[in-house]
Amino acid sequence: MDYDLIVVGGGSGGLACAQRAAEHGARALLIESHRLGGTCVNVGCVPKKVMWHAAQLAHAAHDARDYGFDLTLQGHDWPQLKQKRDAYVARLNGIYAANLDKRGVTLLRERARLSAAQGVIAGGREYRAPHIVIATGGHPLVPDIPGAAHGITSDGFFELPARPAGVAIVGTGYIAVELAGIFSALGSHTTLVARGDGLLRHFEPFLGDHLRETMRDEGVEIVTKAVPQALERDAANQLRLALADGRRLGPFDCVVWAIGRSAAGGDLGLEQLRVMRDADGFLRTDALQETNVSGLYAIGDVTGRAQLTPVAIAAGRRLSDRLFGGQSERRLDYEYIPSVIFSHPPIGVLGLTEAEARRQYGPAVKAYSSRFTPLYHAITTHKPKMLMKLVTAGAEERVVGIHVIGPGADELLQGFAVAVRMGATKRDFDDTVAIHPTAAEELVTMR
Repeated sequence: MDYDLIVVGGGSGGLACAQRAAEHGARALLIESHRLGGTCVNVGCVPKKVMWHAAQLAHAAHDARDYGFDLTLQGHDWPQLKQKRDAYVARLNGIYAANLDKRGVTLLRERARLSAAQGVIAGGREYRAPHIVIATGGHPLVPDIPGAAHGITSDGFFELPARPAGVAIVGTGYIAVELAGIFSALGSHTTLVARGDGLLRHFEPFLGDHLRETMRDEGVEIVTKAVPQALERDAANQLRLALADGRRLGPFDCVVWAIGRSAAGGDLGLEQLRVMRDADGFLRTDALQETNVSGLYAIGDVTGRAQLTPVAIAAGRRLSDRLFGGQSERRLDYEYIPSVIFSHPPIGVLGLTEAEARRQYGPAVKAYSSRFTPLYHAITTHKPKMLMKLVTAGAEERVVGIHVIGPGADELLQGFAVAVRMGATKRDFDDTVAIHPTAAEELVTMR
């Protein structure tokens, strides 16, 4: 065998897996034809969070007068922000390459294709290893309608050289609401195009309802029951969206498709090995990240399971710990994974919704909720509410779900996630002394 481990895909999961294997003494090869870091670093979490911070500053600038500051905004320099953001991402690409070299991982910048259960062809030759990991991630979907190519996806969002004056985002998931919040805060007239009535349909209903009202209050136009039928470019080079019910939306300078993601890996040769995938193309894996083909594993977004960067990293590291670190039972537990939607305001979620808890635990479920104005907004003209819910199960009221929308939701959830994973009960929360004045204290004072 040429290597002990071959990893196809240099995103967060692939990098973590290869580097941890090398730390255990394994000979590891990582194959990646594009920029290191994958979606998260290049067209996802990292540059998105930079843009989110810019949007937060815009909101703060509007609140500044209520705090006694006399500010005059002169607009926003999108090209300057893009240049600084892209330079930061490029530095990260270089750091990842240096880290691979420092740990002794061989990096091959080629496209890869599986040749056998233990073989990969890349750059005109075959490489073999007893363990091969697919970590190719995912890519955004584009609808199959006339003119769809006139629009862009979240990948294209990071290529925009300037802020569009008018933009439509088609979708109601976390990517759609995040981009809508950024565009709106930075000055674009923003329209969110929803297939149904609500937002974030896979989350606690109150989160999507409250976010919808907050976004409308901040100027985002939300069009509901809107099924795109065609995207057209008119004589003035403007985009117009035709809907199935005959309505026409626009004109827009830019239309963003944010309708979901699918697995990247259609050209890997999975069919010839009969690797099992689900209806959406995601690779099926067992609790140990192994596919139905012995010695072939998959981690991260390509599996469709909890498509989050820290999940891919954790799965990759645990897999290498098990294969090369002598930790035979080491695997990722997919229960109680915290996640954040960087909308405006942000949303933090952990565990089960109330409906999910009732399906799992029956009547032994109790929910606690709180709605209040954060202290920051006590003296501002604009007074958005913050909402929280605790979901408990069993006679001991073990906390099985936490759902928060409002300022600071992104930061406060991490510590509570540790408590929930350790089996904390409502009584444990009640017995914890609150930090005052904070929003987080509401989670330990609910009645």
